[in-house]
Amino acid sequence: MSVIYLDNNATTKVDPDVVEAIMPYLTDYYGNPSSMHTFGGQLGKAVTKAREQVAALLGADESEIIFTSCGTEGDNAAIRAALLAQPEKRHIITTQVEHPAVLNVCKQLETQGYSVTYLSVNRHGQLDLDELEASLTGNTALVTIMYANNETGTIFPIEEIGMRVKERGAIFHVDAVQAVGKIPLNMKTSTIDMLTISGHKIHAPKGIGALYVRRGVRFRPLLLGGHQERGRRAGTENVPGIVGLGKAAELELIHIQTAIKKETRLRDRLEQSLLAKISDCEVNGDITQRLPNTTNIGFKYIEGEAILLFLNKHGICASSGSACTSGSLEPSHVLRAMGLPYTILHGSIRFSLCRYTTEAQIDRVIEVMPEIVERLRALSPFKNDEAGWLQAQAQTLAHH
Repeated sequence: MSVIYLDNNATTKVDPDVVEAIMPYLTDYYGNPSSMHTFGGQLGKAVTKAREQVAALLGADESEIIFTSCGTEGDNAAIRAALLAQPEKRHIITTQVEHPAVLNVCKQLETQGYSVTYLSVNRHGQLDLDELEASLTGNTALVTIMYANNETGTIFPIEEIGMRVKERGAIFHVDAVQAVGKIPLNMKTSTIDMLTISGHKIHAPKGIGALYVRRGVRFRPLLLGGHQERGRRAGTENVPGIVGLGKAAELELIHIQTAIKKETRLRDRLEQSLLAKISDCEVNGDITQRLPNTTNIGFKYIEGEAILLFLNKHGICASSGSACTSGSLEPSHVLRAMGLPYTILHGSIRFSLCRYTTEAQIDRVIEVMPEIVERLRALSPFKNDEAGWLQAQAQTLAHH
């Protein structure tokens, strides 16, 4: 049974062209790019080329790109750099729906004397910019807000946010891990000061990422040691990963427009077919401002984990939320922040596509999902009984 992979917001298949680009740097070209000899020095040229490729995807200058190990490191480095550069300011603004790589850093900083404002979202997962405006003060060091939500695909009005942040003199960091390669970006015309990307979300390997830092923005490194990355990130460069990220960025730039059209069409076909064939389900998030590859659908009166188990039996990979929080049995913090009822909250599934997704794969999901939902609802004593469902959930939570 072949795998139907619709969990691309968790990670992506490494592009075969990326694998081919990486291989020589795992075998023949194994020197240290910081070495004085030619054998090592030639790897420095490969790193420079990759930096230029990543910069091109972001519409940035190559000097503004710092290679990291992942999106989490990029977020941590950006947040801490912004605070170190402005020690007199002790206020941070973020949102309730950020990735744990941002939320957990902010929670730790609260124990160190920083105050953090967590902006709310509405039923569609969108921010209230008046709440942002009211939260900005002269003491605000940093505003850190994701470009697009990893669970719902909802895209925030980043440039409008950035203009308001700049008026107050704060640093603006954006976690764009889910947005890069899915929507066009241009840092040359952007209000963003720092932006995080992750390789394994754009068909590069795991263990490599990058942080964009606008020229002129003061940056204190998270990792101290050698002189690598112009002194902004110590540690011997992961040359195979960097080469892979560079090649992946080059390919994303080539494919982005055709991928947007294809993924939007397939996503809409999947979404509209499931809504038509299955009763008591709805789309979570903003259906007008969202990533082209993502749909999050809530199926009432059943558990998302049970849906995933049945999908898995058919070789279909999907998700009930962020892979970084999948070890928790708690409902998604993103969907909870949106104020979704428990009847939807517990039965929500994220399908995330990529340029390798096919029509036949989407048709197969459309074929099996109605049967799965019908079977699970037949086992549920709460079908069409919202009060009973809510009472049962309340009793469950009371016992924990």
